[in-house]
Parts: sequence; structure tokens; C-alpha cells
Amino acid sequence: MTNERTGLPASGKLYVVATPIGNLGDLSARARDTLASCSLIAAEDTRHTGVLLKAFGIATPQLSLHDHNEARRAIEIIARLREGISIALVSDAGTPLISDPGFELIRQVAAAGFDIIAVPGPCAAIAALSIAGLPTDRFCFEGFLPARSAARRQRLRSLAPDARTLVIYESPHRVRDTLEDCVAVFGESRAAAIVREATKLHETTYRGSLEELLLQSQSNPDLSRGEIVLIVGGAQSPACDTDLETAGLDNVLKVLLAELPLKQAAHLAAQITGARDNEAYKRALFLKQ
Repeated sequence: MTNERTGLPASGKLYVVATPIGNLGDLSARARDTLASCSLIAAEDTRHTGVLLKAFGIATPQLSLHDHNEARRAIEIIARLREGISIALVSDAGTPLISDPGFELIRQVAAAGFDIIAVPGPCAAIAALSIAGLPTDRFCFEGFLPARSAARRQRLRSLAPDARTLVIYESPHRVRDTLEDCVAVFGESRAAAIVREATKLHETTYRGSLEELLLQSQSNPDLSRGEIVLIVGGAQSPACDTDLETAGLDNVLKVLLAELPLKQAAHLAAQITGARDNEAYKRALFLKQ
């Protein structure tokens, strides 16, 4: 098959299309047009995507593509792209490849030299992060943690020093166990949030410390239902730790300097706070001035 405009061999394109994570109104006009104009849709679950297509009156044929058949389907899809047709890749909800199938397909299609075009839209991780109330300048997407507690804690220990905000997907029946492991590894006071059923009718956001969220999970049955995104604040940076230590030293010095000579106050403050004598003396001199 040739391209009528150029006379060159036709080359199909693969479109990676984000679909709603709950609210059908989040399907963009561009995504809708892409799904309608492509010759084929590669879907994680054709029954699930069929409901979406029916809602928008889209009759494009579907082909299943999931974790168990992706390598084989990739060969078939590349063959169809060589015929010149365009194909859309979708997952059950949100952006394909984000904790969903599609990586192997994208890798093979890119290696074969075909254009891959993103049609961006909903993503549960980004939606939850945007409303969690935790720092968003730097974050780490972890997807799903290991299902078994021992492996999960081992993974959490490797993340404990990370100063970035952590974004974690979790199934509702494991959220309490995961919170228990987070408290054990990160400590009970680490700031966190849970976004449940994002964009859906019963969307709810819970904010607080890890301990507070754990207590809620033990008493609130809603936290064991629906789609869950757990957002955990990053570890306190060394700079912040230093600031806190300095503030503590200053507080002690202010009390002692009101009653004692500078050198004696600095020596006692160093013993009380664990600071070095010369450091305590420099801070005492600074405060005195």
C-alpha cells in the first residue's frame, strides 16, 4: 500500500491514548477523534474499552493486548502498521504503560521505525499528586509495591532516605497493611495522603500523618473500597535536619546566656544538645552580638 499524497510506501502510526480513570467527561476531544479515526484499537480489556467506545458512539474494531499476550500482539501490530493503518493503544483506565501493559509494544514499534504519538490525558498518579497537598516539585512514582509484607518493607527501606514525594498505587484490601509497613519503616509522623476513587462519584482525599491515616484505615470501611493512590512525603533533607539542630542549640543558648557568662553558657549548651564546643561558642557569640 502507498501513500496517495507522497507516492511512498504507506506507514501507519501508533497512538498512545489516555482514557478516563472514572469520569467519562475527562475523555478529550482529541482522544475521541483519534479512537474514531484509527483502524484498530489495541485494548487491555476489550470488554471494558467496549463500554467506553459505546458511550461515545465509536465503532472502531478492537484487539486485546495485555501482559500475557503483548509480545505476540506486538508482532501482529507491527505487521498492520506496515500495511499503512493507524492503531490506538489504550489501557483500562488512564495513561497506557503507567502500571499498565504497553512497554514491550512501544519498544518494538520504536525499534521498527514507526511513529509513536502521545494523546495525553487522565493519569491517576498525577491527579492524586495534584490534590494531595504535599510537595510536587520532585516526586517518585513507585506504582504497586510488592504484595508480601517482607518484600514490601524491604522496598520501603530502600525508599526511606528519598527526599522526593512518593506516589504509590495500592489495592484497597492491602492499604491497611501497606500503611502499617510505612509507619514501621518511615515513622509515624511522616506526612501522607490517600486519594480514593479519583474523578468518580465517591472521590475522597484523606490527609494527615502516616499514623493518622493508619488509624483511619482501621476504623473507616471506605478505605478498603475502590481505587487507591497513596502519597507519602519525602524524607527530611540533611539541610532541614541541620536547621532543626541549630534551632535547638539556639533555644538552649538563649536561656543560658541570660544567666551565665558566654563561655560557660556555650560549654553547658554543648553538653545539653550534643553540639561541639566550638560550634556552641560560635552560635553563642553570634546570639550575644
